[in-house]
Amino acid sequence: MKNKTVIITGASTGIGKAIAAYFIDKASNVVMNSSNEHHLKNAYKELGSPANARYVAGDISNQNTGKELVRKAKEAFNSVDVLINNAGVFAPKPFLEVQEEDLERYWKVNLKGTYFTSQAAIAEMVQQQKGAIINIGTVLVDHAIGGFPATAPIASKAAIHALTRQLAAEFGANNITVNTIAPGIVRSPLQEKMGIADADSLAGLHLLNRIGEVYEIAEAAYYLASAGFITGETLNVAGGHTVGHAI
Repeated sequence: MKNKTVIITGASTGIGKAIAAYFIDKASNVVMNSSNEHHLKNAYKELGSPANARYVAGDISNQNTGKELVRKAKEAFNSVDVLINNAGVFAPKPFLEVQEEDLERYWKVNLKGTYFTSQAAIAEMVQQQKGAIINIGTVLVDHAIGGFPATAPIASKAAIHALTRQLAAEFGANNITVNTIAPGIVRSPLQEKMGIADADSLAGLHLLNRIGEVYEIAEAAYYLASAGFITGETLNVAGGHTVGHAI
């Protein structure tokens, strides 16, 4: 991945920031994105203001943001080799309390943002006849938890899982791979935003009896970015969350 150009959305905190740091350290060229310009600038500075990175603030649900990310990648680094669709929103809410604005928020950011950013990147990748898309989903699409009501965000994430497979089918002939990473519970600012004060209390949901760390998602993203014969797959990085239960 040295000198390959990687666009990462939602790169100002948590998993996205860890992915950016990982690729920057591996000498990839990185274009970081977040809707919050202040947080994005701080993240860039915290990573050492690296010469092999740029940042572009913007809401990915706006179709023009994806186009601007591609433009910046081409301008700064001459290619778009990898897109990591990490930006998203997620929070629990009982099904009977979900309002129209809740659904609109999740579809707008999670699905529409992933869709249009991928559209902008794939248009460039088709010209190059190569590229990789990595979407961030969730293990909860395939392993529901009764005590964690989150139908609205999970429905939007399930759409991303489906989008992954269809894009893999449509653009495989163009040497473009499309895969999903489905994280389990990962130590990140998202847990606190969802009202989970002690993320480690959820360790038992995983057969490894611990929660994940953001660098472990970054490792998986790096692997899929460079894996040329894997496409249309969902890689569960979840410590056994989906395959069994501990008693």
